[in-house]
Amino acid sequence: MLHKDLDKILILDFGSQVTQLIARRVRELNVYCEIHPYNISEKFIQEFSPKGVILSGGPNSVYANNTPKAPEIIFKLNIPILGICYGMQTIAEQLGGIVESSGKREFGYAEIYNCQSELLNGIIDGSHENKSFMQVWMSHGDKVTKMPEGFEVIATNESCPIAAMANTHKHIYGVQFHPEVTHTKQGQELYRRFVMFICKCKPSWTMPNYASETINNIKNQVGNDKVILALSGGVDSSVAATLIDKAIGKNLICIFVDNGLLRYNEAPQVMQTYKDNMGLNIIKIDAQDEFYTALKGVSDPEQKRKIIGKLFIDIFQRESAKIPDAKWLAQGTIYPDVIESAGSSSNVSHNIKSHHNVGGLPDSLHLKLLEPLRELFKDEVRSLGISLGLPKNMIYRHPFPGPGLGVRILGEVKVEYVSLLQKADNIFIEELQSSGYYDKVSQAFAVFLPVKSVGVMGDGRTYDYVVSLRAVETSDFMTANVANLPFEFITKVANRIINEVNGINRVVYDVSGKPPSTIEWE
Repeated sequence: MLHKDLDKILILDFGSQVTQLIARRVRELNVYCEIHPYNISEKFIQEFSPKGVILSGGPNSVYANNTPKAPEIIFKLNIPILGICYGMQTIAEQLGGIVESSGKREFGYAEIYNCQSELLNGIIDGSHENKSFMQVWMSHGDKVTKMPEGFEVIATNESCPIAAMANTHKHIYGVQFHPEVTHTKQGQELYRRFVMFICKCKPSWTMPNYASETINNIKNQVGNDKVILALSGGVDSSVAATLIDKAIGKNLICIFVDNGLLRYNEAPQVMQTYKDNMGLNIIKIDAQDEFYTALKGVSDPEQKRKIIGKLFIDIFQRESAKIPDAKWLAQGTIYPDVIESAGSSSNVSHNIKSHHNVGGLPDSLHLKLLEPLRELFKDEVRSLGISLGLPKNMIYRHPFPGPGLGVRILGEVKVEYVSLLQKADNIFIEELQSSGYYDKVSQAFAVFLPVKSVGVMGDGRTYDYVVSLRAVETSDFMTANVANLPFEFITKVANRIINEVNGINRVVYDVSGKPPSTIEWE
């Protein structure tokens, strides 16, 4: 098993939409962790040998029939356990406590009081009438009404008298709130205490160490075989390519498919960066016409994603066949791709969108799969890229969806729409970079709206298209707020787009957050 010498935390997923955030909080402490379904085998848990276990939240009620339960073995391993929301409730129910409906759902900001134990003592956000409180984020409709034997209350709340509980002798803890989300201001301190002091994990998970271990693993795994990698120009595939190149050099063959849905002037820039500046062995495939033909008349977002993904695989398969001695296919798959696409075998997590990076590898390729980043979150990939010597402006480039502009053009994709969007988006990015706002927002882009509106330019009437500007601020991309860009800046960008992009006469700014909206429009 990889990382056998590292201290590890096991996260058991009960279907929460924010389980990934728990793993991110643990990884930020430089401690390795993995997310697995709540019903993972006892044999795996024993072989994984965690120093502690965290049980995620979930949408079920523990008192209903056939609801998820924590594996009994975790209560016998004599290691610390932390239950979050549903995780707390299943601990209570499985150990002899009682969980009941609250009668009403508590969602959002809350304050908890009387914080005690080594998990919560001293974590204070403020006070009311000399009563100290911790600010937390709640999302529950059930609550623990009777604790198991040996447990005590370590935090209270007006609507939830047992807001947190603990059996300090056995190091088992439960909190009704979600410390992993940024709305719980000192949630990271809670995780630090659990992981570092209660579980006694050493902070040995670092990207330089990961790079050295992974390069050696690739050398041993691949040997003298040739590896093919689909290079997109994004952060993930760039870091994967660099890592593999350091392991096997020219035996890595990169294929760059220009699908015609890239950003403005991106195809030649990718080739110059990777071939000329980084010395990668790269082949460019011009496939714009194939993608435009396949997308003709298609408006449904999910159908567009699947068409783009399938056609990419078909083209990649066709070009790979021209390299008969290749034995491996490398991908820039990262950990969130794996989690979001695979879900958990509990079938309790709700799918929002299909993902383009995972699944769909045809058996007919007859290639073994190499995914050197599949254990890493995006911030870890960036940190790894910096440690490998990649330029900062490449590593901290804003995310770009796998289907490209295909999901930033609402409805049918047309060549005319792609050209208009590329130009408008390029102006927006240029202005963000020149003004210094680019590095202050997490993601920014333009969206093409296939509707026309009346305008006036000079003395003439126009009837042209609309684009929306989108800029968000987020620490984890699970939740996001609209970026508060100055009005003067937005109007400057709008004026440039309207004046310089013939065919667009109206620009709007998207002010919706995530949730309820998603960051991408499709």
